[in-house]
Amino acid sequence: MADDDALRRLLADVGRGDAAALARLYDLTSPKLFGLILRIQRDRGLAEDVLQDAYMRVWQAAGSYDSTTGRPLPWLCAIARNRAIDGLRRRGTTEMQGPSEGEGEDWVARLMNPHDGATAFMDRDALNTCLGRLEPMHRDCVVLAYREGYSREELAQRYDRPVNTIKTWLHRALSALKSCLETAS
Repeated sequence: MADDDALRRLLADVGRGDAAALARLYDLTSPKLFGLILRIQRDRGLAEDVLQDAYMRVWQAAGSYDSTTGRPLPWLCAIARNRAIDGLRRRGTTEMQGPSEGEGEDWVARLMNPHDGATAFMDRDALNTCLGRLEPMHRDCVVLAYREGYSREELAQRYDRPVNTIKTWLHRALSALKSCLETAS
């Protein structure tokens, strides 16, 4: 995986219409994005289609990427995640499982790819610590929303709470995670 500066340069080049930069960006980031999409889609063929769709969106939106608002890989992951969720919604899929339904499954592992190298393990430890500080229902909402692709409406139905309550839970949980992760790094 390339460092943030290399990814920023590639995104700037892609934003200027450089197809070779897009190919290089794809080579560097597609395994990570494909893994993320596959966890949501759960069908390899559909995940491959969504991956291509995600890179088409990157091609279109790279010019709007602002490096002052965040790191490049999370920006790319957000595009891939949103495309995967859109694909599920288009198909009307409701077969997603939540973190409490996986027999003994580690909810941190569901958010991170364990094959990302040593830095990811440090990030994983920080994420594990920070997620562990959240209230269990709030943590589960974050995992379901950002890992499994649940909408706010689906979470509201699952937890028998109003949509605005779910929005508040997610907002507070993400704010707490951001603060905690900034402190950890």
